[in-house]
Amino acid sequence: MNLQKRILGLAFSLALAAVVVLLAPTVVSAEVRPTLYWGTTGRSVRLVQWKLSEWGYYRGYVDGIYGARTYRAVVAFQRRNGLRVDGLVGAQTWRALGFGYTVAAAARAPATAYAAPSRSATVHLLARAVAAESHGEPYRGQVAVAAVMMNRLKNPRFPRTLSGVIFQPHALESVSNGLYWRRTPDATAYAAARDAVNGFDPTYGSIFFWNPYKPVSGWIWTRRIVTQIGKHVFAR
Repeated sequence: MNLQKRILGLAFSLALAAVVVLLAPTVVSAEVRPTLYWGTTGRSVRLVQWKLSEWGYYRGYVDGIYGARTYRAVVAFQRRNGLRVDGLVGAQTWRALGFGYTVAAAARAPATAYAAPSRSATVHLLARAVAAESHGEPYRGQVAVAAVMMNRLKNPRFPRTLSGVIFQPHALESVSNGLYWRRTPDATAYAAARDAVNGFDPTYGSIFFWNPYKPVSGWIWTRRIVTQIGKHVFAR
């Protein structure tokens, strides 16, 4: 009799456990998302575009292609929300967008000197800076502007990503006034950017440049001037 009771009790316990499991809410593990950057494509990019479009940052097709429009929208969102302005959709930006995704460790932003995820993306970002900051300057002067951006990547006083260097608040006048996006780089600007990426540095390691014929902050004149190319002086 006692054995029969124990068997019935065990059966009841198992049945109760099964009911609890069936009725309990399903726990969904956080979906792993990659870090997104200029040039990446896919469903995750579409998700970000959709969210940024819903909030008024992104205007364009939700096509899953991380290009110029998506990059501008991400940068604007990061700046508006006090995030690190690097143009990368990593863990922090995913969370700020309202998605509790776990970012794969292998896909995190590289801790190398060059921030852009590919050579083509690096060249494109630099070419825009060259076109906006040194249009009309001699070729050597255009390479020099791109070289300054590359030199800043190696300097601990500046952001560790190329997009961070270019979009650092008040770092480039063309970014502040919007010319960076309005002026389309030509073949010369792209060639200058490629030369700088390949290591050509006519500034000899300079990390600052300015036009001495325009009003500038008095502080900049405390820097040691290395050379002048065209209308720009270059300093460390």
